[in-house]
Amino acid sequence: MKHELNAILTIAYRDVTKFLRDRPRIVISFIFPMLFIGILGGSLQANLGQQAGFNFLAFVFTGVLAQVLFQSTASGVISLVEDREQDFSQAIFIAPVSRYSIITGKILGETLVSLAQAVGVVVFGLIVGTPLSFLQLLAFIPIAIIVCLLGGAFGILVLANLGTQRRANQVFPLVIFPQFFLAGVFNPITSLPLPLLILSRMAPLTYGVDLMRGVYYGLAPGPAAPVLHHPLTNLLVIALLFTVFLTIGTWLFVRNERNR
Repeated sequence: MKHELNAILTIAYRDVTKFLRDRPRIVISFIFPMLFIGILGGSLQANLGQQAGFNFLAFVFTGVLAQVLFQSTASGVISLVEDREQDFSQAIFIAPVSRYSIITGKILGETLVSLAQAVGVVVFGLIVGTPLSFLQLLAFIPIAIIVCLLGGAFGILVLANLGTQRRANQVFPLVIFPQFFLAGVFNPITSLPLPLLILSRMAPLTYGVDLMRGVYYGLAPGPAAPVLHHPLTNLLVIALLFTVFLTIGTWLFVRNERNR
């Protein structure tokens, strides 16, 4: 057990170190959430806040926060493809450690990176006037970790059969960006046409956003924004998705490594 834990922590430490050395990535990771919350959230609140009956700035903030956590962790796993091209993963996978420990270390490292980005998003949300209580901030900590783990498992599943980093860069945006709208990051999704309703409920990000938003409004006074499910329902769905994604994604990735 100690041997496996050391392997997990070493892989996680490597990913955090890479992030801290990548200054352009750090800057970009903070710019886009600030634009979404400040410009989009502020403009929607000014124009639609009274008609909607709830605070649109807080609505967009919770959606963007969940989206940043999910996307950052999922996209960070793309470095597995880069490692494969550089034969780094070959050295990892011949080490006497569990394959699941390797994948867990990778997800843990990207989770820590995503949490660091989330701190910046929360600080900016406070600056632009998003109502946040101390209790809500405390509740965000476990929720943020859960959303990161879901994003990491999803990234493993998507990238398991992508042989090159170029292909991963082409395919990954196609499965991530549509979820921004299907998951309700910027807009309510309680009432959708049937085709979009099905796609929305199939998108993993939907449950991360709804969980974050449900916890926020559950601890906030005043009118609440529309949510899809009770937080416990979202937790159960996320736990199921995480287990399926991680199990299948790890099996596919390990199988492909053995076939190289």
